[in-house]
Amino acid sequence: MRSPIYVAIDTPELDRARSIAERVRNHVGGIKLGLEFFSANGRAGVREMADLGLPIFLDLKLHDIPNTVGKAIQALRPLKPAILTVHAAGGRAMMEDAKAAAPTGTKVVAVTVLTSLDGSDLSSIGLAAEPQPQVERLTALARDAGLDGVVCSGNEVAAAKAAWPDGFFVVPGVRPAESGHGDQKRVMTPRQALDNGASILVVGRPITQAADPDTAARAIEATL
Repeated sequence: MRSPIYVAIDTPELDRARSIAERVRNHVGGIKLGLEFFSANGRAGVREMADLGLPIFLDLKLHDIPNTVGKAIQALRPLKPAILTVHAAGGRAMMEDAKAAAPTGTKVVAVTVLTSLDGSDLSSIGLAAEPQPQVERLTALARDAGLDGVVCSGNEVAAAKAAWPDGFFVVPGVRPAESGHGDQKRVMTPRQALDNGASILVVGRPITQAADPDTAARAIEATL
């Protein structure tokens, strides 16, 4: 059974990304490639990473009018990522078009509230300061749009799962107890997030910036 840990390899350097993935491949369930990697290396870089044999989580957080998002995902179809993200705030029609355009077998999940945002950030953009009601609202919208699941912090995943018992829940902002938070504001340990209902855990810097990424991945896996 694969580990629920997906390592976030957020670097523009293809050789470094390959090196990290090769070192941790036996202790993670897949690799997450985000906007930084994709902007530098494009589809060719994703294909090269896919050649390592690990599932690819393509985290582009697409957010645009429905037609544009649908066409963008059609352009990504040859990559056949295991997981692909869009923003739930794009609305139901956008999410429906995203799912319709995705390859068979790709889980399309909607980002609810970024883990870099807290109550004051939400208030500054005109939303209620408490993240959970917004996560619950967007989770229901993603479910009704036919998506596979959502991205939310470990603090809200239990509520999201209660609203969508058979949903797929991606939890970023996961940090071992002894690790710093970086730019993440709503964080949780891997074990707590899994207990709260996470389907997969996204772990980046605690693994990728460790002196020995393989040892760091193994230590996190041991806590699960």
